[in-house]
Amino acid sequence: MILLSPRSLLAIAAVVDIAVHARPAPVAAKMLSARHNLPPRHLETVLQALVRAGILKGVRGPRGGYELARERRRITAGDIVRAAMTATGEDNLPPLPESRLVDQVVGPLVSRATDAFLATLDGTTVEDLCREAEERHVFTNEIGPGDFTI
Repeated sequence: MILLSPRSLLAIAAVVDIAVHARPAPVAAKMLSARHNLPPRHLETVLQALVRAGILKGVRGPRGGYELARERRRITAGDIVRAAMTATGEDNLPPLPESRLVDQVVGPLVSRATDAFLATLDGTTVEDLCREAEERHVFTNEIGPGDFTI
């Protein structure tokens, strides 16, 4: 069972992807979309939330895109999830139940679980995730922009 929203999973994947591919030039949203098999509009709100949170930096221009706003070792998965949670539109969600059971039993349980979950994510940096992606050769099938054979 995955406890993260699809938006949070996408946010973590996008930041790790950018951390791996943003050298020497920023990563275009179009490239991110292609690598994760998503329409670009699904990324826009997540990427903007990550920029507002100071995790990513947007670079304008024809060779623009996104790059990390700070070092990989200074960004945790928890930081990314918190930023992604701010990007979620809660307009379509039903109202929260109001009862003593929720207030005194279920709510505190969920709060403790959330704290433990985020604490685990806070212990994992983008550097850790990049290292694991490299060890597992996640991006080995890709050809870089300057790699070609004549």
